[in-house]
Amino acid sequence: MNKKILIAGAILGILGVILGAFAAHGLEKLVDADAIKTFETGVRYQLYHAFFLLIIGGTSFVDVKIKKAVFYLVIIGLVFFSGSIYGLATNELSSFDFKTIAMVTPLGGLLLILAWFTMLIGIIRNKVD
Repeated sequence: MNKKILIAGAILGILGVILGAFAAHGLEKLVDADAIKTFETGVRYQLYHAFFLLIIGGTSFVDVKIKKAVFYLVIIGLVFFSGSIYGLATNELSSFDFKTIAMVTPLGGLLLILAWFTMLIGIIRNKVD
């Protein structure tokens, strides 16, 4: 499980840097400044959670069951949160109206919060000081 989590963290980090560069250099001629700022919010949260997965996957302070739950909460949360933000920020460039699925953004945020909460519970339950 650790390797899977570490690979996911690394991939999310790579994609975060690519998407951040795209926001800074590729979107400026396609969308307005507010949309770029929104897009960058999605990138920022993606990168935060890439590091979160790298920490979880590289340590032993929580058990495998907790790691697995955190992993799935983060992946699904990022798809909903950052993914919907990317879609909303670039909505005018697509034939799909991302405003119709905008309610998944707060659901994704809730899943990310639950991932952190799950890690906290795992740390508290850990018998090792």
